[in-house]
Amino acid sequence: MLPRNLLGTASIPDTDMQLQLYQSGELFSIKIPGRGDLMNSRVHGSEKALADLACEKLRHNANPRLLIGGLGMGFTLAAALKTIGPAAEIIVAELVPEVVTWNRTLIGAPAGNPLDDPRSRIFIGDVADVIRQEPAGFDAILMDVDNGPEALVRRKNNWLYSTAGLKATRSALRLHGVLAVWSAGPDHPFSKRLRQAGFDVREHVVRPHRAGKGPRHHIWIGTS
Repeated sequence: MLPRNLLGTASIPDTDMQLQLYQSGELFSIKIPGRGDLMNSRVHGSEKALADLACEKLRHNANPRLLIGGLGMGFTLAAALKTIGPAAEIIVAELVPEVVTWNRTLIGAPAGNPLDDPRSRIFIGDVADVIRQEPAGFDAILMDVDNGPEALVRRKNNWLYSTAGLKATRSALRLHGVLAVWSAGPDHPFSKRLRQAGFDVREHVVRPHRAGKGPRHHIWIGTS
């Protein structure tokens, strides 16, 4: 078995938790101590599906503007860049600065170094701030901030999944805008809150492995 080497750590703002970046051979993973791997560079099919499902709704838009909440290992960003046109713009809001640095220096290659694409821009900070500051600013908002529509470690994130937060997100979307939310599992109350916030909702079940194996992850697609 290949050794697992710790490459870096990063504090999660507003918490006493930290992220840890590991490498084992060609495999990279990010974890929170005591909670297992959050993501790795080998299994990312549902992150790609998040972008594919959202961008499918934008196929007739020549110059869409997207917001992605959470950079992770860059696979959602990479998938979106492959689908949208040359005049598009994607803003990625990442709360932890070190995650951006890791993508630029250590772990960008598996996803194809999407931060090097001139259509992508990084906002280091809370995605909620971008949502509040840019009414009617986006054609699509993709959320992969937690393991589902509930704060994983940072309580402030709960606002994103509340009725008030979802209404603010809808206000940040342009006409016929799209909200896509990734989750490790189903959440029926969240589906109800999406509808209460004014979204037409469809829920998709996807698998993280390319061969269609692994746990069933869920993606909500809400259209305004």
